[in-house]
Amino acid sequence: MNTVAQEVLGNIRTVKAFASEEKELKRFFGANSEVYGAGSQKATATGILTFVNEFVLYGTMIVVIYVGREIFRNGDISEGELSSFMFYLLGLVFNFMIMSFVFKNFASVFGAADKLHELITEEYDIKSTGGERPTGQVNGSLEVKNVKFRYPGKDELVLKGVSFKVDNEKNRVVALCGTSGCGKSSLISLVERFYDPEEGEVLFNGKNIKDLDPTWYHN
Repeated sequence: MNTVAQEVLGNIRTVKAFASEEKELKRFFGANSEVYGAGSQKATATGILTFVNEFVLYGTMIVVIYVGREIFRNGDISEGELSSFMFYLLGLVFNFMIMSFVFKNFASVFGAADKLHELITEEYDIKSTGGERPTGQVNGSLEVKNVKFRYPGKDELVLKGVSFKVDNEKNRVVALCGTSGCGKSSLISLVERFYDPEEGEVLFNGKNIKDLDPTWYHN
């Protein structure tokens, strides 16, 4: 939920540019419902566990007191022995209560570790290494050929067949101009290969950047 809100607010200009307010609200409400559902399940499970623990604890103490009274009436146990046993029982129960909190913390740690492991072992579409590492002169030519692109999970095309070329044969500056939300930052993200185009290709030094080693290319 927080991730969705941060993502939308951080890119509010793009959201406004594509009139996606209603869509993002629905996405936020969906994430909020998931968080609420998980919290509700946790609260229900905690309530049931607490009820069972308290019921068993105090029910057992009532039974022990009743049985101890009958034994005391029969003269098989003294007041001191009964009191000592009760204090011993309370100390034992208190330690078991502490152990339940320890196991609860263990469960929380394992749950968080599972999420971290899932994140660390996730396979990404764009690998951080692998691919060609060209040798020789790098002339720095850059060409974008008929690139079409939409952000993951979005329906709207941000770039619709954009083409341009930049090289070092002439001393010049190429500027990307346009209104907010027209795709300038998206083009830069594609050139930096934070995303891959849906169609078309981005060429660096005459080679498709998909075939280049990302670490070498970023360097």
